[in-house]
Amino acid sequence: MDSGELEGSLKESFEVGIILPTYCEVANISKLIQEIEAIEMNLCILVIDDSSPDGTMDVVRSLQEKYDNILLYVRPAKTGLGTAITDGFKTFLSLPNPPKYIVTMDADYSHNPKDVPRVVAAAKKGKGLAIGSRYCKGGRIENWSFFRLLTSRIANMIAYLRVRAKIHDYTSGLRCYSTNLVKRMVSDLHSQTYEIQIETIRQAYKRQFDIREVPMTFVNRKKGKSKLSANEIREFITYILRMRNS
Repeated sequence: MDSGELEGSLKESFEVGIILPTYCEVANISKLIQEIEAIEMNLCILVIDDSSPDGTMDVVRSLQEKYDNILLYVRPAKTGLGTAITDGFKTFLSLPNPPKYIVTMDADYSHNPKDVPRVVAAAKKGKGLAIGSRYCKGGRIENWSFFRLLTSRIANMIAYLRVRAKIHDYTSGLRCYSTNLVKRMVSDLHSQTYEIQIETIRQAYKRQFDIREVPMTFVNRKKGKSKLSANEIREFITYILRMRNS
């Protein structure tokens, strides 16, 4: 894991662990966590924060006083979504009683917390990976520009041609992984940024784990600024083009 500090402890075991990577999400994080807490599931939350200067960490710390199922992992700098998710996997696996399923989702309200039980249920059935899909039947996107939609579609088409897993949405961030899958693939995850989404699908497919899709509605963030930089887009495209099928 990146050098960082884990704050908080879990007094009991949980079936589901949710990873929330954050950087400057003070406008969203409190309401999002409280909505996740309202889900009727045996779950815990792990916030991976890259030392947000806007006070995101302080909000999470205040919520830890109210809820006993929140962990905060503070990293010294912004080092990318891929490393945040990998650090989240490793943190959960390091617990005395890791959750049986691990969910990843955005912290900007692009993903509806009410969809979490649906992806968890799908992962339980397949015992592998379940993806909240924008492009399978029933899935949709709200408030995206034509350029962003076109870019996403092209990225997904190229990813399919490289990986060949029979799914529609390779880049969605709302997912549920079985912990068994995470244990098998975590040492082979090397993504720095958004390419983590394709890399994890590729690793699951190579290991013949079941991959399922659940339709969801993706809503473009309403508060805060997008964290996707031009450099991250270049790294993402470079990863897809260099990726081997094997």
